[in-house]
Parts: sequence; structure tokens; C-alpha cells
Amino acid sequence: MSEKKYTVETVTWVKTWVPHKLFSFRTTRSPGFRFVPGQFARLGVERPDPDAEDGSGRRIVWRAYSIVSAPYDDFLEFFSIVVPDGEFTSALEHLREGDKLYVDKTNFGFLTTAAFPSGKDLWMLASGTGLAPFVSVLQDLEVWETYDHLIVVHSVRTAEELVYRDTIEGLREHEVFGEFCREQPGKLIYLPSVTRERVEGALDARITTLIASGELERRAGVTLDPSRSRIMLCGNPEMVSDLRKLLADRGFGASRRGKPGNLAVENYW
Repeated sequence: MSEKKYTVETVTWVKTWVPHKLFSFRTTRSPGFRFVPGQFARLGVERPDPDAEDGSGRRIVWRAYSIVSAPYDDFLEFFSIVVPDGEFTSALEHLREGDKLYVDKTNFGFLTTAAFPSGKDLWMLASGTGLAPFVSVLQDLEVWETYDHLIVVHSVRTAEELVYRDTIEGLREHEVFGEFCREQPGKLIYLPSVTRERVEGALDARITTLIASGELERRAGVTLDPSRSRIMLCGNPEMVSDLRKLLADRGFGASRRGKPGNLAVENYW
């Protein structure tokens, strides 16, 4: 019998952020599972299938999820949106501690800082659940040592969707990462943007609009400079497509044919 390409993990923690819309969960982690911050894992859930080839009446449905947790954590954490009537997320929404999930043994994705030559400012631009990989990136010591500024921009529709805000802002007090912030105030810049309601201290437009107007750079106090800025994008395909076009006009592009780039992209669905 050939070796299975996945491990069976146990759900250890579930957090509902917005009922029937946004939630996070953790699973156990196989000692052999390795990943780089920014990568994603393929998760599987069992669903009824009377036509299953093995006669079990069930099949495994797989979906890709960016990893929120750090490479050194002994668990895997994921952030999910509930897709109405979605076969996969509808099953995930009802996860409870002790439930089982399948995790592909292989990691995937190229939304990592390894894609970049040396740079000074790391911009992480996300919409919705596209924030997930950047929470992991922010827990990478090498990133803190390499870049002068870490700028996180998270665009959502409503304030309740600003998930992981406390986690990101709490890094300023972290035992290790907080030392960087104390030595260089302004190293970590968190810029939430809420597009459908007013929120004190938050921006109020889509990321494309904020870049086009120059407001994003003004609020960050950092210039989008192709020679020193490195940009990571993750979110819905429309946002990613629009930003790629806008940033191309500013001199940003992905690596190709051995030529290093200053832009890394992941479509989140």
C-alpha cells in the first residue's frame, strides 16, 4: 500500500470572529510538516458521496488555506470566511474541538519574502481573509531583521471584520519583536481601512484608491519606491488584479525568467 499523502490532524481551538461569516481554527501539527511564512496548506474534510469509488459513501474535499501560525508553533492556525452554501466552508463552520481534518503533507505557494532581493520596506496589502499569510510573515524573525519598515494594510467592509488587529498591534509588546519596535518606533505600521462605515483611526477607502490618491503613503510616512519597497498582495482576485495594474505603472512587478521582482502575489480564492 502506498504511503498516504496527508496526515489526520485534530482541531484544538475554534474562534468565531463574525457569526456565520469569519472564524479561525487550530489543529495539531505533524512533526514532519514544514512551511515558510506566507505559504498555504491543503486541508481536507469528509463529505457524503454515495458514488465514492471505495464504497465508503464518503469522499475528501480539499481546499487551500494560508497558514496564520508561525513556523515554530506546534500547531497550525487558519482563518476562513463562510461561503454561503459552500461545500467546504459550510463543513468547516461547524468544526468543534476534537474533530478531525486532513492536511496534505506538502506545503504550497510563493507568497514569501524569499521571492525578493534585498529591500528596505515590506508592504503587506490584504483584503478580507487575505490577511492570513501576513500574520505568519510578521512572526518571522528574519523579516524583522531585514526590513526597516513593516507596513500592513488590511481592507475590510466593516469594523468587526478587522480580525487579528490585536495580534498585529500586540507585536509591539512581544518579547522578541517588541525590542525592534522600542529601538525603532514606527518600524511596524498597521493601517486598517474600513470601506462601509466610519471607524476612528482607520482609513476609509479601497487600497487601490488610497494608493492612487497618495493617501496610503502619507498615512504610512513611507514612500512606495521600487528600489527599496517590496510588496506582497493577497486578497480577492479583483483587488489583486487592480493593484497589479496600478503598481505596474509605479515600477513594481513580479519575478520572471530569473529576473528578481519587487512584487509577490496570491489570489485568495
